[in-house]
Amino acid sequence: MKPVQLVKHQLVIPEDFAQQRLDLALSKLLPDYSRTQIQAWLDSGAILVDGQQCKAKTKLHGGEQVSIDASVKQQPDWEAQAIPLTIVYEDESVIVINKPAGLVVHPGAGNADRTLLNALLHHIPALQSLPRAGIIHRLDKETSGLLVVAKTAAALKSLTAQLKKTQHVT
Repeated sequence: MKPVQLVKHQLVIPEDFAQQRLDLALSKLLPDYSRTQIQAWLDSGAILVDGQQCKAKTKLHGGEQVSIDASVKQQPDWEAQAIPLTIVYEDESVIVINKPAGLVVHPGAGNADRTLLNALLHHIPALQSLPRAGIIHRLDKETSGLLVVAKTAAALKSLTAQLKKTQHVT
């Protein structure tokens, strides 16, 4: 298991963030962390605003002093495995994979390895530091198709937000 990553920040909420929710403002000010992670820190008391514990929905006024003393949720130590990948596109932020039918996306019960995630870790070892190795969506084992995978924390956050936004379109 990897060592726990400690996070310590001191910041002041800019005046132009007045009337925004605390969790939304912090996710903008700290783009390396997901809103879900920030909400978990708020719930656990790891984030204090002017020395007080606050809820995620707290409205800001601007000028608040925020201190964060938290740890990042640890990801399992998945094994990198040399499994061929069909790469459709890759740049410094994302990689698009054409997943064949029969390949499981994430390790899980009955499929501890030989998954797309294991193959991605072999191709890009740095993905071990991202939640789910940067995979933002999945396809069933017997389904083939394109999967977009984030290579950076900022790309993961952006792609997740974009995917969530498209799910609300009717």
